[in-house]
Amino acid sequence: MVDHDIGNKPKQRAAIKWAILIKIMRILIVEDDPLLGPGLKTGLAQDGYAADWVQTAALAEHALRVEHFDVAVLDLGLPGRDGLSLLRDLRAGGLMIPVLILTARDTLADKVIGLDTGADDYLAKPFDLDELTARIRALTRRSCGHAAPILRAGTLELDTQDRCVSLDGEGVPLSPKEYALVETLIARADHVVPRARLLAAGYGWEDQLESNALEVHIHHLRAKLGKQRILTVRSVGYTLVSHPSS
Repeated sequence: MVDHDIGNKPKQRAAIKWAILIKIMRILIVEDDPLLGPGLKTGLAQDGYAADWVQTAALAEHALRVEHFDVAVLDLGLPGRDGLSLLRDLRAGGLMIPVLILTARDTLADKVIGLDTGADDYLAKPFDLDELTARIRALTRRSCGHAAPILRAGTLELDTQDRCVSLDGEGVPLSPKEYALVETLIARADHVVPRARLLAAGYGWEDQLESNALEVHIHHLRAKLGKQRILTVRSVGYTLVSHPSS
């Protein structure tokens, strides 16, 4: 079970079909515990996620208003303003990011209140990090309208469960950042994905970015997936094409 030493827990990696492909999503951790918060951040980072950590509702609300996150992991027992109050205000303001409540309040009544307030999932402490990450993956699939773990764009497939990418039935070895970009692009195949959204998909606040980091990753992806698979929309972003011209 996960406790305050979760960042030191040795990870048991499952066999991956084609290559070392770690799914990266942007996660906001809202947790006031000075040991559990950093432990969660470290544990999620070791599993390939871009995780940022804040300790108060005020900081969380600001972060969620100005940055893009795929999932928020929310503790209820925050200092001052509690997690339910934050969640209620976020939903009232139209922010529909998937929220997973992670709390020691584990009674049925607490779960009902949390879900009715607008949470998408509820996990009681102590917990296992593997279960948390599985729930996070499920939330992001549902939020994108993809209940199944397979995303397709023509002959390109991405398996969010096994964390694999294949093209024409053959595995494509990708770096973690490249995988994050493909996952973001394929979820909006044949539509323009803004540059800022792609940057937010795979980088946390503490990442040091070169000015051309995104362009370098796109260049590498084109070499692996085909030059016509990812098109540049000048001054806006990029489009992954389901059926590129030869």
